[in-house]
Amino acid sequence: MLTLSLLAAALAPVATPADTIPITEWPVPWENTRPRDPDLDAQGRVWFVGQAGNYVAYFVPASGEFRRYELDEGVYPHNVVIDAQGMAWYAGNRAAHIGRLDPATGAIVKYPMPDPEARDPHTLVVASDGNLWFTVQGGNMVGHLNVTTGQVRLVRMTRTNARPYGIVLDRQDRPWFVQFGTNRVGTIDPATFTVREYDLPADRTRPRRLVLTSDGMVWYVDYTRGFLGRLDPRTGAVREWASPSGATSLPYAMAVDDRDRVWYVESGPKPNRFVGFDTQNGAFVSNTPILPSGAGTVRHMVYHAPTRTIWFGTDTNQLGRADVGALP
Repeated sequence: MLTLSLLAAALAPVATPADTIPITEWPVPWENTRPRDPDLDAQGRVWFVGQAGNYVAYFVPASGEFRRYELDEGVYPHNVVIDAQGMAWYAGNRAAHIGRLDPATGAIVKYPMPDPEARDPHTLVVASDGNLWFTVQGGNMVGHLNVTTGQVRLVRMTRTNARPYGIVLDRQDRPWFVQFGTNRVGTIDPATFTVREYDLPADRTRPRRLVLTSDGMVWYVDYTRGFLGRLDPRTGAVREWASPSGATSLPYAMAVDDRDRVWYVESGPKPNRFVGFDTQNGAFVSNTPILPSGAGTVRHMVYHAPTRTIWFGTDTNQLGRADVGALP
C-alpha cells in the first residue's frame, strides 16, 4: 500500500541562517516517525525510511511532494538504498529481513535472514554488481545478499558484542565497517569472506560511522571520546583530532564529498552541529548549527555529487540538506 502527500504551505522549506554552510530543512508530514538514512535516485528524489512509522518514502525537493509506501507493522526499517535499476532496498531491523520495494508498483520481496541470531539487519550498501553488504548489529555479523539468487551469507565477528554498525565500500567493492561495541574497524574479502580487523589505540574508542577518502584512508568518528580518526589500512597507523565540541560532542553521521572533505554531525550539542574537516590540510573548515529544528540526532548521511549536497534525516522529524558545495 502507498499514500501520496503534498506539503502544505505550512510545511514549506525553512532555510537556516548559515555559519559557513547553508542548511535547509523540510518537515516530514508524518509526525514522530523518525525519518532517517536517506539515499537519492537518478531522478533526484530523496528516499528515506520512517523507522518509527514502518514506511519507505521519497521526497521531491523541487515540488515538495512526499510519497509513502507502507511496510508491515513491526518492521522498523533502518535504512534504504537505491540500486542501479531504481529498486529501493530497506533493512527490516526488527523483522529479520531485507526488503526490495519496486517504486512503480509498491510490490515488496522479502529476503529473510538464514540464521535466527541475525535478527536485526542494520545498514545496507550496494556494490557495483548490484549485490548488497550489510551490518547486523545485535547479531554481531556482517552479511552479503546476492540479489540474483537470494542467497544470504553471514560473517561473524571475532569478538562478542562487537556490534558492527556503519559500513561503506571501497573501489574494489570490499566492505569496511566499524564495530560500535569495541575499538575496531574491520573489512571482509569478497572472494573468501574472511574478515580482517584493526584495533584502534584507545580502549574506550567506540567508532559509529565511517567514510573512505580517495587515497584509501579510513575515517571514523569516535562517539564515546569525541574524536575524528583516520586509519591507514596499509600500516594500521591511526591519527586522531579532537572534535570541536570536545569530549561530549557524540559525533555520529558521516559523509565525504568530492574534494575528500569529511563531514559529520556532533549529536551531543543542542542544536546539533554540522562539522567539516579538510583531510588534505588536517584542519576543521566548517562548523554550523542545524537550525531551526536543532536536529535532535542525525544518524546517517549521504553525499549527492551532482548537486554537491549532503542529505540527512533528523529525530525532530525533518529532512535536511547541507550545501557543502558552497564552501570554496
